[in-house]
Amino acid sequence: MVVNYISGLVFLGLMFLGLVVAGLAAAFHPALAVLVGLGWFVMSCVVSSGVRLAAQWERAVVLRLGKYSGTKGPGLFLVIPGVDQVRMVDTRVLAVNIPKQQLITRDNVPVTIDAALFYQVLTPAEAILMVQDYRYVIAQYAQTSLRDVIGQMTLDQLLVEREQIAHAIEQHVVKDTKGWGLNVTALRIQDIDMPEELKKMMSRQASAEREKRATITKAEGDREAAVNLALAARTMAESPGAMQLRTLQSIDGLGPSASNTVVLAVPIEILESLHLAASAFRNHTPPPSASA
Repeated sequence: MVVNYISGLVFLGLMFLGLVVAGLAAAFHPALAVLVGLGWFVMSCVVSSGVRLAAQWERAVVLRLGKYSGTKGPGLFLVIPGVDQVRMVDTRVLAVNIPKQQLITRDNVPVTIDAALFYQVLTPAEAILMVQDYRYVIAQYAQTSLRDVIGQMTLDQLLVEREQIAHAIEQHVVKDTKGWGLNVTALRIQDIDMPEELKKMMSRQASAEREKRATITKAEGDREAAVNLALAARTMAESPGAMQLRTLQSIDGLGPSASNTVVLAVPIEILESLHLAASAFRNHTPPPSASA
């Protein structure tokens, strides 16, 4: 609440005038000056208490003899001392911390949930006149709505659909507080705590799931490698010089090795002669002469 320095300034100004008046009265009658001073002091207190100041985010609900008179502010406004009662209302976005709630989900899993509710007072008169203490009441409604919604959810839904659950709780609070001049802006679930044994089981389940995906990925990689190797072998079999080129590439790859150097030198003509001899043997025909 903003400091009402205007009321203090009015009081000081009135007291200064009172001292002047009392000084003039003292010149004629000292006792009269004392009475004037006391009366002026009481009048200054009463008049200065009727000067009120509200900040930009504040609204003043005025009750005159117990009946609603109006809403004033922001800025400077006047009330009747002793007749009007003023209730200041903060119209900024307010936060209500929902304490940790021990809940049971639909699949009988105990959880502890901590949440926060954000709301704003749109109509100060309704917030004051319709509810005894709107801060306390909306906090209680948020707790009961949280219990009602979480009790209908399973643990998997609670962990995956946190945003949807928070929206459902928010709608419950909006429905229950309708007509109170309040606007629920958001509700957020801050923390979900579970028993340690359940956390360990979920960790083992997640580890097994990751291992399963890794095994499937490796098997798919082996299958793709086998398909590519089969295609490579078919291509080499269809090209007469492909195997010789592959042999030369293997020999060239063994050359830079620092520890062991393997040199395999086989003339290409011998490989071709062996290939022709094998073909002739399969066809039951004598192999062609070397001059051929």
